[in-house]
Amino acid sequence: MIVLGIDPGTAALGYGVVERTGSRLRAVDFGCITTSADQSLPERLLIIHEAITEVIATHQPDIMGVERLFFSRNAQTAFGVGQARGVVLLAAAQAGVAVREATPNEIKLAVTGYGAADKEQVGRMVSVILGLDAVPTPDDTADALACAIATANSERPGSGERTARAAVMDRAAIDPITRGESPYERSVRAAIANETAASGPRLRK
Repeated sequence: MIVLGIDPGTAALGYGVVERTGSRLRAVDFGCITTSADQSLPERLLIIHEAITEVIATHQPDIMGVERLFFSRNAQTAFGVGQARGVVLLAAAQAGVAVREATPNEIKLAVTGYGAADKEQVGRMVSVILGLDAVPTPDDTADALACAIATANSERPGSGERTARAAVMDRAAIDPITRGESPYERSVRAAIANETAASGPRLRK
């Protein structure tokens, strides 16, 4: 299964493509789409739409994970994120790609086990889970890969059905978790333990 994760924004939009085979994940492609403040808003949105359309055409994702808009004290930032999300969702609809949404805290919880993890912790866990040599940069790219990881592990292999872990991705669909711990969850738990041992109390809940 190929999953495209998106961290939306008008100035910088992160994207990350991961492939899931069984319980294993690998990074396929990732990066950050940037636009200039000197460009008009319509021009910036067109650049984002064309770039995401190209990414979709190149990798043919089965599903797209998009960070959900959340309340921000900075209204201008929130508007920018919302506008970028709009053109991303349009590109997904035009290509017939199913979309899953999650708030930043839900993505952090799914990837690090801690909903208030900072960007450094998210980046380290992304590199551990995907077996990368270095933490992806900038933060927008790491966040997009985190979104892709969380989305990939919320889907049952070979179907469009959500697993019990999908409750992390959509609080409106919470179901009791009755299954045992998955290989992915074991690997994340082990990685968190290793990070905690290496960095002290930085990952405490």
